[in-house]
Amino acid sequence: MTTSRSTPARATPARAGGTRARTPKEARPAYECDACGHQPPKWVGRCTECGEWGSVVESTISGPVVSGRVVSSRAPSEPARPIASISAAPARARATGVPELDRVLGGGLVPGAVVLLAGEPGVGKSTLLLDVAQHWAAGSGSPSLVVSGEESVSQVRLRAERMGTLHEQLYLAAESDLGAVLGHLDAVKPGLLVLDSVQTISMPGAEGVPGGVTQVRAVTAALVAVAKERGIATVLVGHVTKDGQVAGPRVLEHLVDVVLHFEGDKHSSLRMVRGVKNRFGAADEVGCFEMHEGGITSLADPSGLFLTRYGEPVPGTCVTVAMEGRRALVTEVQALIGATVAGSPRRTVSGLDSARLAMVLAVLQRRTERLTLHDREVFAATVGGIRVVEPAADLAVALAVASGGLNLAIDQHLVAIGEVGLTGEVRRVSAVPRRLAEAARLGFRMALVPTGCGPDSTGVNPTNMRVIEVTDVRSALQWAARVSAE
Repeated sequence: MTTSRSTPARATPARAGGTRARTPKEARPAYECDACGHQPPKWVGRCTECGEWGSVVESTISGPVVSGRVVSSRAPSEPARPIASISAAPARARATGVPELDRVLGGGLVPGAVVLLAGEPGVGKSTLLLDVAQHWAAGSGSPSLVVSGEESVSQVRLRAERMGTLHEQLYLAAESDLGAVLGHLDAVKPGLLVLDSVQTISMPGAEGVPGGVTQVRAVTAALVAVAKERGIATVLVGHVTKDGQVAGPRVLEHLVDVVLHFEGDKHSSLRMVRGVKNRFGAADEVGCFEMHEGGITSLADPSGLFLTRYGEPVPGTCVTVAMEGRRALVTEVQALIGATVAGSPRRTVSGLDSARLAMVLAVLQRRTERLTLHDREVFAATVGGIRVVEPAADLAVALAVASGGLNLAIDQHLVAIGEVGLTGEVRRVSAVPRRLAEAARLGFRMALVPTGCGPDSTGVNPTNMRVIEVTDVRSALQWAARVSAE
């Protein structure tokens, strides 16, 4: 006789939505070094991270699981404090002695801040920073250290002699190894470090070649950590690509506190330092400099470089006011209308946006009378090497082209500000009161502005200046001709 054995039913865990319910991860034993916090997978007599003997102890940790590992809470290195009890003195900027650079930086260099200065080869980065290092050594009471990875100390010394920047507290070194750079910091204990350039420094143990993505990231991260720890104001020189962008990984710009672009045409003496990122001030400031045989000097009032003073009014010229960051610069626009040619006539620009010039020419051809441009060569340029690409210069470009095409000389004391639309209307632009104030300061007595930007709308009336609101390009031309005939 066969008897059947009953098998007890296996308990089935509760299911939610057709899947087995997971229990939260319970606390598990683990090992941790009480000297450095390293967590080895098993107990060892000596910590493999810091080398301490007998520092690995067993502990029970619990917390969120990330990539299969439990993340435990640790005692912070410094407790959180109320914001009102934190002193802002360590973040106060110290003047560098170069006024235009201080303007862009927001007052000067902050101890522990890291600045990245990028620019094309030969634009004057090393010259500017050598001048900054000399002023820092002479005025701050702490040494400054210039580390060159591209030039020898003799080459830098020759440049310093030419610029007159020799000082006993200014130290030079030529290194390409990060360990040697840190050794110089230990020996000199500078308040300012200039590293020219970050792409030439290599870090032992990091993969890749000097200047590669991995090396640049590792070197910059190490220098940022040292600068924060020791309170050293650090300026890193960076290379740029063919497109004018900072070479290297994008994270390089995130690691530093300030990013500056050094711009300028090699055929012009004008140089500009433009702020791109600034954790200590405005990020849209612009500093102006002038390069010469003796070095580089700040230009507190550069507007005169972008104007031509004529004895009598000349056809084909008009003055506008461009905004470079928060700075208003009075700029002259010139246009030359060439002979009639068959086929496609040339459109040549210098310092202007070629696309906006083409648009302005199309508007003038369609919206004005007695002006034929479709079969004539047009040359347009700015004076002094400045580049003006903002739409606020459209009206001045239109008046300069019309003045050259109609042989009409515009009054020398008139400025034109406004964006030109495809239907010929003159649109409003930003910072008109600041532009008019700068023009009035330089002696201009009349301004053509868009509707809604005059004194009645803004409440700002520059001294000894007549402000006329215009609605379109045709009315602007009529006002310009009427003023010139007076």
